[in-house]
Amino acid sequence: MQDVSVPSAQRVDYAALARSIKSWGAELGFQQVGIADCDLSRAEAGLLAWLAQGCHGDMDYMARHGVKRSRPGELVPGTVRVILVRMDYLAGEAQAPQAVLDDAGRAFVARYALGRDYHKVVRRRLQQLADRITAEVGPFNYRAFTDSAPVMEVALAERAGIGWRGKHTLLLNRSVGSYFFLGELYTDLPLPVDGEVEEHCGTCARCIEVCPTGAIVAPYQVDARRCISYLTIEHKGSIPVDLRSLLGNRVYGCDDCQMHCPWNRFAHPSAEPDFAVRNGLDAAQLSELFRWSAADFDARMAGSAIHRIGYKRWLRNLAVGMGNALRALDGAPPSEEMTEALRARSDDASALVREHVAWALDQRKS
Repeated sequence: MQDVSVPSAQRVDYAALARSIKSWGAELGFQQVGIADCDLSRAEAGLLAWLAQGCHGDMDYMARHGVKRSRPGELVPGTVRVILVRMDYLAGEAQAPQAVLDDAGRAFVARYALGRDYHKVVRRRLQQLADRITAEVGPFNYRAFTDSAPVMEVALAERAGIGWRGKHTLLLNRSVGSYFFLGELYTDLPLPVDGEVEEHCGTCARCIEVCPTGAIVAPYQVDARRCISYLTIEHKGSIPVDLRSLLGNRVYGCDDCQMHCPWNRFAHPSAEPDFAVRNGLDAAQLSELFRWSAADFDARMAGSAIHRIGYKRWLRNLAVGMGNALRALDGAPPSEEMTEALRARSDDASALVREHVAWALDQRKS
């Protein structure tokens, strides 16, 4: 947080500054910039109810900061406005996601994680935006976030007119769907705010209907304990046995609710080089990824969002995917290759890996 004095109101035309910020944001590669106030009182009630129901699973950090998540001025004292940015991430050259899901021998990775870690990309651009503002008005108080602190970014993005919360709880934009990242710049600059947009989900419930594990338990409510993204990314322990078969070949995240959302027919491929597919992760073979050593994982996943789950959880996820593939393939190629790869890790040093490998081998049909 820059600890300096806010420019005098006499010297700053905040309406003109807001227009300039949006222009600078576009120059920096953001597809949309909006400005929100800090009133998240409606969202706070929903957050507290969700936490009380235990829907956050073992994501203890969701409750750790109390209402700081829904009160920007308590998280960063002095904050009166939040500058929201949107950056589209869909890699145009990636294999069609449904084709990968339909091929049991391949690994499905959520589209957002196919390229460089978005945290680094968005945060760097936010800092550049802050630098541009500083050059214009002088030092000011700010702090940049992108999925990196107790921030209700979807609720803030709604307030900033970036889009509306869909029934799957992700932000939807009428022009581009939902395949985008959000970033925030908390500031005490009293900028004019943008108005909220109307929601356009109507009676559609496709996201709820297609969720593989039934994690969208009601419109606008996800039980993380059943969510594949939570189970394969946030969850550190054993994946519940009763849910493993529902994961299919989804080894890092899940895009089903987005893939079937009608608004994503308007999604735009991103021209951002950092979000281009790396390491063939858009359609890699499960057995190929499972044979990576720890050194391979560190080298190939450096700079990727996947790296943060660590090698053991990566193998855990792949083992579940391979078990599901063995059951689906019923002895057809490449089931023998997967069986050999799994057997090679039957005595892995990690109890977590051994447990999931044993389960996977048990899925072979006799």
